[in-house]
Amino acid sequence: MSKPRSIDRDKVLDIAEAIVDQSGAAALTIDAVAKAMGISKGGVQSCFGTKQGLVNAMLERWGRRYDACLEKAAGVSVEQLSSIDKISQHIHITADEQALIARAASHLSVLLEAKELREWIKRWHHERLAELDTSTPEGRQARIAYFATEGAFVLRYFGLAELSDQAWQDTFNDIAGLMGKQAM
Repeated sequence: MSKPRSIDRDKVLDIAEAIVDQSGAAALTIDAVAKAMGISKGGVQSCFGTKQGLVNAMLERWGRRYDACLEKAAGVSVEQLSSIDKISQHIHITADEQALIARAASHLSVLLEAKELREWIKRWHHERLAELDTSTPEGRQARIAYFATEGAFVLRYFGLAELSDQAWQDTFNDIAGLMGKQAM
């Protein structure tokens, strides 16, 4: 009797991301992922259950990658960062981690049609903003800087404004200045 083949969940997620990147969210199906992986639909379902489970796993993996970037930039664990420091590092990551951010924009732009994804994104942003003490000048400045960062992200990566690399860096230097920080 042969040993059952194990399925690499990360490889399945890589395939799912590639399908979204190349063909859009509508093309993301259990069947498409299975065919691209060379496994059965049951194999994909054994890893993720449903398409929504697959999408959730994609989002969770992006969240882990973001947290890893945050920790690398800060030099400490996420739990050790103040709410202000988290926003400051978010600005830094958005300005400098172009591969992570471009990939996130690509996935978000095509997956936004799903209500469940919008809810996940709302929770993700709420977690960052809810910790801020907006009764203080620092908290209010951090909130404005966060909104400016997200606005710049949407404008650039959703193709709504053309920003050269220099204009992008200048924008983030200005945003960092809102928080009284040195240029990125």
